Amino acid sequence: MPSYADIPKLFNRLREDAAFEREQREDEGKHNKNETRQQAMSLARKVGRRRRAVSVLTSLVGLCVLGIAIIAQVTPASTQAAAQPPMQKQTLKPKDMFKDCANCPELVVVPAGSFTMGSPASEPGRSTEEGPQHMVTIARPFAVSRFEVTFDEWDACVADGGCNGYKPSDEGWGRGRRPVINVSWDDAQAYVTWLSKKTGKSYRLLSGAEYEYAMRAGTQTIYPWGNTIGTNNANCHACGSRWDAKQTAPVGSFAPNGFGLYDMVGNVREWTEDCYHETYNGAPPDGSAWIEGGNCYHRVVRGGSFLLAPAFLRSASRYWFASDYRLRYLGFRVARALAP
Repeated sequence: MPSYADIPKLFNRLREDAAFEREQREDEGKHNKNETRQQAMSLARKVGRRRRAVSVLTSLVGLCVLGIAIIAQVTPASTQAAAQPPMQKQTLKPKDMFKDCANCPELVVVPAGSFTMGSPASEPGRSTEEGPQHMVTIARPFAVSRFEVTFDEWDACVADGGCNGYKPSDEGWGRGRRPVINVSWDDAQAYVTWLSKKTGKSYRLLSGAEYEYAMRAGTQTIYPWGNTIGTNNANCHACGSRWDAKQTAPVGSFAPNGFGLYDMVGNVREWTEDCYHETYNGAPPDGSAWIEGGNCYHRVVRGGSFLLAPAFLRSASRYWFASDYRLRYLGFRVARALAP
């Protein structure tokens, strides 16, 4: 197909051919009486060939122009060089939900924004590792799994040859839609590696800052829903749910937070990407995973669990475990970047 630059040349060629045809017709009229029959027939054949050529060229030029116009309308300028996958073309808005595959975690779009990370010295139950408070800016929207990764999703990884074939115990509470437990930080890395390979997207654990930002969902209160624990807002020791201090609850058993995410506190503690630091001195202000200068055998966990008191469900609360620990109240959720 010709380029835009070729179109003027084609139209000039068309005009020249049309002019040539008119001249031939005029010559034919002027000299028809004086030419022999053989000459007239030869000229007619010549004119006929030119007419057919002009007709074909006209059709080709028309098709080329139409094709280029259609491409210009259908394909945005930014994507003409290389078509993008359907998911990348969509304009995703905060709280939109999508999945990258049938057995993948459902993802929710979390908006960009800023928040104050950590807790004030006056907050009841506070520890020194929650300070000093500092401003963090998440520059771009990103996607977070709507629920904690479930046994169904973990078992799909194992069935597909991933997750090192590890089948964690469910403690007799059931698998399915309950959060996967008895998984270490290393196990969680095996899962995101499998998920990234399966989907072609870059999955990972959340950073500590991303986790607190997503958990708070625009709030600065002690808990995502307010300053008191209330009743039946989560699964913890003394949260007022039927699973309190007994076992995990199926994911989504409680109301979501302001970003549409479930169980960001309670149920199971969740691994993050961060290495452990004793305070927030020197913490990155952009929400990225905090690795440098930390104890990377100890990885940060967030969110409290069904066994812990309400103080450990506070939005600012954090703790750590050795990266190879597998416990009945340890799970995780995943995140991934969105296309620009």
